[in-house]
Amino acid sequence: MDLNLVMGTTEQSRMQAQANAFNQALNSTTSGNQQLGRDDFLKILLTQLQNQDPSNPMEDKEFIAQMAQFSSLEQMTNMAQGFQELNSVLSSSRALGVLGRTVEVLAGSDVVQGTVSAVTQGATPTITVNDRVFDYADIQRILQ
Repeated sequence: MDLNLVMGTTEQSRMQAQANAFNQALNSTTSGNQQLGRDDFLKILLTQLQNQDPSNPMEDKEFIAQMAQFSSLEQMTNMAQGFQELNSVLSSSRALGVLGRTVEVLAGSDVVQGTVSAVTQGATPTITVNDRVFDYADIQRILQ
């Protein structure tokens, strides 16, 4: 079907401007991380619905399939967030396990040996050895 017969010049210009703006926003959004998120998916779906041909609207099957894809994307996003939280809790738990133990910690090019006197929990737990604070990940060996 020829778009010139269905749409006037004004509608074509408006749709072309919307498509260009959307493509530019999409390129600037994904250039850093190369991943589409739920907001991007909703923008695409909304643009698709706004610019569909009124005489031939999107079929129910297509819309339901896209909504199912969005639901799956939302569930995967929630699972990824849950795994990040679980990883944080596990890291903090492992850090608590070295409290009072003697460890060797990498401090630049030096190795510091001492007893862990304090642990700070969080996404990146820290330990205190010989009154110096280190990341838990800097532990090279647990001696005792």
